[in-house]
Amino acid sequence: MRKVSIIGAGNVGSEAARYLAHKGIAEVVLLDIVEGIAKGKALDIWHSGPIIPSTTVIHGTKDYELIKDSDVVIITAGRPRKPGMSREELLKVNFDIVSSVSENVKKYAPNAVVIVVTNPLDAMVYTAYRVTGFPKKRVMGMAGLLDSSRFAAFIAMELGVSAADVRAMVLGTHGDLMVPVMRFTSINGLPATMFISEERMKEIIKRTQKAGGEIVGLMGTSAWFAPGDAAGLMAEAVILDTNRVLPASVYLEGEYGINGVFVGVPIVLGEGGIKRILEVELTDEELEALRRSAEHVKKLQEQVDALMG
Repeated sequence: MRKVSIIGAGNVGSEAARYLAHKGIAEVVLLDIVEGIAKGKALDIWHSGPIIPSTTVIHGTKDYELIKDSDVVIITAGRPRKPGMSREELLKVNFDIVSSVSENVKKYAPNAVVIVVTNPLDAMVYTAYRVTGFPKKRVMGMAGLLDSSRFAAFIAMELGVSAADVRAMVLGTHGDLMVPVMRFTSINGLPATMFISEERMKEIIKRTQKAGGEIVGLMGTSAWFAPGDAAGLMAEAVILDTNRVLPASVYLEGEYGINGVFVGVPIVLGEGGIKRILEVELTDEELEALRRSAEHVKKLQEQVDALMG
């Protein structure tokens, strides 16, 4: 049986565990420094098995020994945002957490594909990449998939159509400088621009860029259902080798004219991690927005470098 370990049993981690447990595709380990939380949530998910139904074995623990030989490790551990707080304000405290987690992943699961969810996303996936020393194809950030899903959901709400029929693509950083690409957005193959005016689309794009903050403002904490499911889907793509085409924060070395930066672009995801980075043709305006996004991430990575010494 394949194994997926989730580090951090908060809302996002437990939702990712629930997603994977209900899929029944891998043994699941849910780990948290507060052992009772991980054990309790794992037990609760196990109780849902006869209802779903699911035969997945799920463990709750604070012992890193249990992540040994994981095929995928999802890192959600870290502090969530509070109202009025930017993702970047979390950098120092979550750097310390993700660094410690990554050391343990390197020790106990040296062959795993690592999917980082902790904010600020692009800086934290860079942290995991630096600390583990894993090849770039095995370290990525879950953000583009979430942002694209939010963009698609807003379009579905606008048009009164099924969200399942909307395909959207959001590139760049996980933050206000993300780049929703209208040209790559469709409703069951039909261009979304046929049905939504340019002015209204700009408003939807702006809401997408602020979607995380909107939820924080409403609930007082970060989202977890969509982020957890997105992380679970990415792990599923690796475990089942489905070759899913989706955007993720990955390390670029020349693609799109960007070097040495983690930024969201479309990839092919399957067994072993990133199989290909897809370099699609962008307009000058879109490319400029993507590179501006990368410059922002580069500054965050420099902060990580300074913290690492």
